Amino acid sequence: MGDRKVLPPGKWRTAWGLAIMLTIATMFVPPSGAHADEGCAVVDVVVARGTGEPGWLGEEVGDPLYGMLQDRLPVSTSSYRVNYPADYRFAVGAGSADLVGHLAAQAAACPDQEFVLVGYSQGAAVVHAALGTGVVSWYPGRVQLPGDLGTRVAAVLLFGDPVRGLDWNVPGAYLSRTGDWCTGGDPICGSGMDADAHVAYGSDLVEAANFAADHI
Repeated sequence: MGDRKVLPPGKWRTAWGLAIMLTIATMFVPPSGAHADEGCAVVDVVVARGTGEPGWLGEEVGDPLYGMLQDRLPVSTSSYRVNYPADYRFAVGAGSADLVGHLAAQAAACPDQEFVLVGYSQGAAVVHAALGTGVVSWYPGRVQLPGDLGTRVAAVLLFGDPVRGLDWNVPGAYLSRTGDWCTGGDPICGSGMDADAHVAYGSDLVEAANFAADHI
């Protein structure tokens, strides 16, 4: 079972540390697929998948988690897959730009819509970049959510988060709305040595879905 503990902001360990974490992460996430819901659902679930992760929203986290959210939330939901390569190019900046662009478009079209942001592995770094976490601010093309959009984010769900592995966390404004799960032994988000742990988040998804539901 993963640990949802919110860590205090850590110190800078250089951009190379994150690059190394993301490189290692590519070894553990199995290659991808396509679907998207339309209209003004009450909640839009926006997912940044892991490197090479199969499935539409992501076989390890996004797809099963979205199903659980649909079951738990008493309101209409839609889903969006962040459009970024999710490959060895580590296009975290491009992912953040697409995520922010999607939220801006949805906010304009659906004034009452709220968002749940989900990131797994490299996708967690994409979410951090969009939220403004300092350690990922160096990525080319990074776009940060403006404050008015940030208030529409009901919950942030992170899994196998390489930024957590560097002892950084989301900016303070998002702390109370963020769950960050790191399975015991995962070398990407923690200090473990078990490669299989990075693809073992199924047991954490119920807790994550309940966490999100509590914040809607």
